[in-house]
Amino acid sequence: MKQNQITQLDLTDVPEFYHDLKYNDGEIIFADDITSVPGLMKRFQVNFIAYVMVLNGTLSLELNATPFHLKKNCSLIVDRKVVIDNVQHSDDFSCLICGISTDVGFSFINKSLMQSVMHILSNPVIEMGQDDVDLMVKYYDLLTFKMGHPELNYGRETMRDIIRCFAYDLLSNINKHLNQGSEEDMLRQGDRIFRRFMLLLADNTNVNRSVKSYADELCVSPKYLTSICRKHSDSTASELIATAVISRIKQLLLYSDLSIKEIASEMGFDNLSFFGKYVRKHLGLSPNHYRKANNYGQ
Repeated sequence: MKQNQITQLDLTDVPEFYHDLKYNDGEIIFADDITSVPGLMKRFQVNFIAYVMVLNGTLSLELNATPFHLKKNCSLIVDRKVVIDNVQHSDDFSCLICGISTDVGFSFINKSLMQSVMHILSNPVIEMGQDDVDLMVKYYDLLTFKMGHPELNYGRETMRDIIRCFAYDLLSNINKHLNQGSEEDMLRQGDRIFRRFMLLLADNTNVNRSVKSYADELCVSPKYLTSICRKHSDSTASELIATAVISRIKQLLLYSDLSIKEIASEMGFDNLSFFGKYVRKHLGLSPNHYRKANNYGQ
């Protein structure tokens, strides 16, 4: 079904259809207007981390078929491999946008902020106070000022340092509102393992549902991996795996031409009946009924 095809959007593709970027070094982009982007209303999947802060007006869209609505002073963080659809905005809409490659994005994350990242993955819309918004705008103004004055720009790393502070303050603000623990509460080794685990889950080619298989790859015991996940996210390793698996299943059910049997096979389910039970457990509907309920193919 042609209408269910998804446009894949890599960070390096963005300059081809949007020529008014404020900054672009191949791994980080900045912009402040999406209203003129051609094809914005089409369904697409971003293969990078995207941050949008609404300065005025409203923005509505779907992420993996889940609707979200943003108003002034709301921020949206879109993780890689997320399908974006039905984008609509008010006439007075304005925003700031930052796109970051996955590797660079993870390099910004301090271990004390990993819980914020987990919160964002399940709650991508954050309502910010005016002071927090003003701070983000000041970062953006500083970046655009440096870009407009190349004689004051002493190399790519200075831009990275500013963006790193931008990301740190954003996540710290989320941490503040979540009343989460201090940096001393998290073990350095556990933080590294948790980051690696989350990167494995982010890989759409990984369809493993076994905690033991991930633990073996990370050279830890399943019990230790689960304890790390609880410390960093308040979820078990099994729950995080299920969230990643069902997200991929939803994408395939809604946006691919594959049959239910083919999806089950691609996701590593040898038994079609077990696949149906797994989907019903997590989505409340059978695979076929989930497709019908979401107007698949129409």
